[in-house]
Amino acid sequence: MSILVIRGPECRDSLTSAPPPLPPSVLGALVQRAGCAGQTLAVRSCGSTTEVLTALRLANEWGVRATLLDPGSLTDHPLLQRAVQGLAHPYVEVHDGLGEQEASFPASTGRRLAVVDGYGARSYALALEIALEQLGCAECECDVHVGT
Repeated sequence: MSILVIRGPECRDSLTSAPPPLPPSVLGALVQRAGCAGQTLAVRSCGSTTEVLTALRLANEWGVRATLLDPGSLTDHPLLQRAVQGLAHPYVEVHDGLGEQEASFPASTGRRLAVVDGYGARSYALALEIALEQLGCAECECDVHVGT
């Protein structure tokens, strides 16, 4: 896989739980856009710190080229910040709160390309465009080139 979306747990009523699934239309658009750019995309929704740390470790092992990371309620967790520092590839920090400013990692945390915050589920689409630009395939728009 080329691009991995990692969604961290959310806190609700002092309980940590996996984030709700992305709306099917958003997920479909992300997969289609990545595919048009010649990339694959996978989503991992995590319900705990351990699951997020495992996903980040596996991203390195799997040779992921870029990660869209929504840390959920874990932005200030030191183990997560250390794991992000160890990513072998760039990432875009995503926060899908609509119109609300969420806490971000410190600016020097890993190879962060950008922070996308406040656009609801569209935050993932914007983050994907940033990642595709970094990978040099943002201009690829489902073109078919024969003999070139």
